[in-house]
Amino acid sequence: MRPYPTVTCVAAILALTGAVAAPAAADDGTADHSFTIEDPRITESSGLAASHIHPGVYWTHNDSEDGPYVYAVDSRTGKTVATITMRGVGAPRDVEAISLGPDGNLYVGDIGDNLNGSWDHVWIYRFPEPKVLRNATVRATQFDVKYADGARNAEALMVHPKTGRVYIASKNESGGGLYEGPAELGTGRTNVFRRVGKVPWVTDGAFSPDGKELVLRSYFSARAYAFDHGRLGADHPVDAPLQGQAESVTYTADGSALMFGSEGARSEVIRVGIDDGKGGGGSAAPSQRSGGASPAADGTGGAGGSNEVKGGTLLGALVLAAVGGLVFMNRRRKQD
Repeated sequence: MRPYPTVTCVAAILALTGAVAAPAAADDGTADHSFTIEDPRITESSGLAASHIHPGVYWTHNDSEDGPYVYAVDSRTGKTVATITMRGVGAPRDVEAISLGPDGNLYVGDIGDNLNGSWDHVWIYRFPEPKVLRNATVRATQFDVKYADGARNAEALMVHPKTGRVYIASKNESGGGLYEGPAELGTGRTNVFRRVGKVPWVTDGAFSPDGKELVLRSYFSARAYAFDHGRLGADHPVDAPLQGQAESVTYTADGSALMFGSEGARSEVIRVGIDDGKGGGGSAAPSQRSGGASPAADGTGGAGGSNEVKGGTLLGALVLAAVGGLVFMNRRRKQD
């Protein structure tokens, strides 16, 4: 999405305070480190998905006004290694999310609606993850989507890694909803998504590889929810970097870390390792990597509550206070 005035102002605050985290450069040539997206065409990276068959490669896309394109970026170098052009779909309006399903398909969510109800339907595009990384044109399947309780804005689309069911989290400053799609998406009909839970303001989300946890991020924080039989359970805070316009999150393919992305030219994707002490698929809160990303903006310590996290509490509170003030002023202007 293009920045709201509030987000733009807060991004400036983050820049001035030095809160926009700079990832540590990977110097050993291995994958899944923090990296910078080098492609000058990718200026509004709004979604991330870790490849299942190409280690260290992440799929992303621009927000609006880019066309039917999806990019494969190598985390070792930050360079684009494949540009995929989707054929057989209409002109994308506001692509906001991407996810990989257990069927080996990439699901692209053309689900943005900044006017909260201007579109009576949105779209999901699906195509197989390419086995070879090269520029290519692929035929994608287009699915029409509606919400059972009316049109709304959304930026998060997640495919469950075990059931293959598609979920969408709507976005609203007072809180949104988690919507569950049909057991199987179909063409030639409308796929109705039904609300199954309440969520906060969400810009992206991702399932852990074992499907037992769902992480949802906003502009300033992230939370993880236990996920069982399609329903949200207990939740806890997740350490997340403060970024200029926090738009995306995905697990690494092995579930050892979360990768957080943002919009902008040469935007940074920041790795936050999962410190659950169990080697599991993401069932505990990620912890701050040393010398790396800033802590969650809500000031909670995440899994450990260590001194490393406490330094961001005041800054997070100041940023959130600034957001509240800006939102209040915007509303007053609308009322005048």
